[in-house]
Amino acid sequence: MSDIKGIALGIDDFKTLIEENCYYVDKSKFIEEILKDKAGVKLFTRPRRFGKTLNMSMLRYFFDIKNAEENRSLFKELYIEKSPAINEQGKYPVIFLSMKEIQGKNYEEIIERTRAFFKLLYNEYVMLRENLNQSELQDFDEIWLGKKNIDLSTALLKLSLYLKKYYNQKVIILIDEYDVPLMSAYENGCYDEAIQFFKILYGAVLKSNSNIKMGVLTGAIRVAQAGIFSDLNNLKINTIFNEAYDEYFGLSQKEVEDILRYYGMEYTITEVKSWYDGYKFGKAEVYNPWSILNYIDNKELKAYWINTSGNVLIKNLLLLSDGVVFDDLQNLVNGNERIVFINENIAFGNNLSPNHLWELLLFSGYLTVKEKMDDKTYLVKIPNKEILTFFKEMFVSIIFRGSSNIGDMKQALQSKNINHIINILEEVVVNAMSFYDTSKKYENSYQTLLSGFMYGLNSFYQVLPNVESGYGRADIILKPRNKNWAGYIFELKRANDNDMKMEAEKALNQIEDKKYDNILKNEEIKDIIKIGLVFKGKKVESSYSYEKNDFNVKN
Repeated sequence: MSDIKGIALGIDDFKTLIEENCYYVDKSKFIEEILKDKAGVKLFTRPRRFGKTLNMSMLRYFFDIKNAEENRSLFKELYIEKSPAINEQGKYPVIFLSMKEIQGKNYEEIIERTRAFFKLLYNEYVMLRENLNQSELQDFDEIWLGKKNIDLSTALLKLSLYLKKYYNQKVIILIDEYDVPLMSAYENGCYDEAIQFFKILYGAVLKSNSNIKMGVLTGAIRVAQAGIFSDLNNLKINTIFNEAYDEYFGLSQKEVEDILRYYGMEYTITEVKSWYDGYKFGKAEVYNPWSILNYIDNKELKAYWINTSGNVLIKNLLLLSDGVVFDDLQNLVNGNERIVFINENIAFGNNLSPNHLWELLLFSGYLTVKEKMDDKTYLVKIPNKEILTFFKEMFVSIIFRGSSNIGDMKQALQSKNINHIINILEEVVVNAMSFYDTSKKYENSYQTLLSGFMYGLNSFYQVLPNVESGYGRADIILKPRNKNWAGYIFELKRANDNDMKMEAEKALNQIEDKKYDNILKNEEIKDIIKIGLVFKGKKVESSYSYEKNDFNVKN
């Protein structure tokens, strides 16, 4: 068993992964495709943790003129070793930057982190000092020593000039997660200042720079505000919609089958597919690699992928959204699709609105394309069970601010404390109904609200909103995951000008008359509690009944 390759969990440095004998899915053909692509600057946008950093690290070790012979051994037995592209190995000076750590609570903090970042970067190239003139040496040292009050926006441009001069060879620029500082700036209210700095920083080194061979950037989104890339006439953008490079980020069906087989877990492929597959990049259907590695390591099917970058942005937009958006989200949670208009450029700043929610959800990996309708319109869906858990948790965390009522609700449901259940639901309506339009003359907004709240019960109950049962569709059914627990049926009504108590009785009678309890009886649920709820604004009236069946359910 000592020959079994390790799991590269959290390792995104290509050299470390190879030298530590970790399992590697060969993506080295990506190098060949990069070289065939004659665009001067290439931008790849993909969700976080889909292999962007590892691919960029691979490019770094392949092209870097430093330690060229040593690095060549890293590509032994990979696709690229037998490709004509191997002749380009170790030929170019490389500047590799990962921007994921350049974040801050304000603009000053972001600049300070950038200063510290460039200080460390320049330290890797101290040998360049011997080949610089007096003026260049002064500029180099100011950045290398972390001097205050200097212009950092040209630091990359200058470094490319120094490297070209030293090696007499054009430079390759690799910028990973270019958008992280911009998203951090937006989240912390200093976007307008930050965008101007990074526009100059990226533009100076990438636009009309005779010292560079090519530039490659990665990020989750394409930033449009203030035209950060508008001045780059040599830029080619590859998004999740493009067929080019679609197989190099994420894992294919065959690649997942191979890795599961290697670790003796091929028998789980069906369950693994339902949990971590479902993404579509170009024409390629792919799995989330981060989740696959975690599953193999832990041998437990659950949610591993937490896309922390972008969550704040999404939550902010959800807080600005209305009940219609939450209706749409609930439909997605229930397995339906939604037609959305997509603008591939995300405009931050004051222009960001709830209309951008669907772009962010799609580019961040929370939704995926099922079908392209036209150039701007797509049919989207939730890709898999892992992301489904995120949406269910989101209802609770966004709408109910992580409400402690969830814990109380679990206890009340299991103890069949009906009065407490109704009191909790009334409190939910009072505290969270601002997300919804209570002026609507139907009960759907209440159904969406309460269904969303009940998604927090997922480990105890399966929430079935608007499900067919008996002779109609019940508004909400809670099917217990343990048959010895009580099952619940909720019928919701709006009172309008009618007597609320009478309407509550009608709601309860509807459950009985249309036999909404069939779905629970078919599952041999012994205890079935039926609750009619009537709403008038934020007022709630109820009526309920308790049915006990004898199915001789075993523990």
